[in-house]
Amino acid sequence: MKKKILKAGVLIIIILAVIVLASSFYVVQENEYACMVRFSKIIGTKDSPGLYFKTPFVDTIRTFPKAIMFYDIPASEVLTADKQNMTIDSYVLWRITEPLKFFQTLGSVSAAEERLDVMTYNAFKNIMGTLAQQDIINQDDPSERNDIYAGIALSVDTIAENYGIDIVDVKIKRLDLPEANEQAVFSRMISERNQISEKFVADGEYLASVIRNDVDKQVGIIISNAEAEAAKIAAEGEQEYMKMLANAYDSADKREFYQYMLALDALEASLEGGGKTVILGSDSFLARLLMGLQ
Repeated sequence: MKKKILKAGVLIIIILAVIVLASSFYVVQENEYACMVRFSKIIGTKDSPGLYFKTPFVDTIRTFPKAIMFYDIPASEVLTADKQNMTIDSYVLWRITEPLKFFQTLGSVSAAEERLDVMTYNAFKNIMGTLAQQDIINQDDPSERNDIYAGIALSVDTIAENYGIDIVDVKIKRLDLPEANEQAVFSRMISERNQISEKFVADGEYLASVIRNDVDKQVGIIISNAEAEAAKIAAEGEQEYMKMLANAYDSADKREFYQYMLALDALEASLEGGGKTVILGSDSFLARLLMGLQ
């Protein structure tokens, strides 16, 4: 009987020793912080992976993630500088950098997300309140709005440092307009596009008129030069022709032959067609020529 009691006692002691030994160590994973809490106070933190010792039944371990976390912020409305409502749907990328401060001020990821919701909304409200709706919703390059995102992220990060949190990025997924404002914004954007289109058309018509005027001017110059060159060539030809005639008929015999040929050409021209009669006077050169008179 004593042996059974002794065996049971040894077994209980072994079980208790195992429990105490198991409660004396804890494991820190690579992607987490471990905070040792004793009587609701943190007495140490570990951020390197490994096996660590703690006082059993007295110390408890709270772990927090090291990784960058994504928090999808519920859509909310803000007021722009020109008193227009806008619905903003955004998200925050954040991480814990000071686990001790995080535990003391927030204590949990869910509490941190609630605080991030408030901080981000206030940052949006303050920055969007300095911008007109046209500065936010327009046809400009989206990269030009990166300054807005950077300003919001910096504002949130400045406050989040008090909670041991680092804000990696704040981004707007979507900017919506209340239904009452959508048509007014669309009309304004259509009007702006029409004005740009009309400017392009006016600039094109002006450029076309300049080109047409220049072409007409060049055509006029070319035609004028061509006519002047043609007149010059004709005059030179006429001059050369007269010179050739003068050289060809520079004697009495040649001039008489030339008059003879001219008379025959005139007679031929007058007798073209049928049934014609030519009446020549006695002193006509052609009459004397036809009659064989000198």
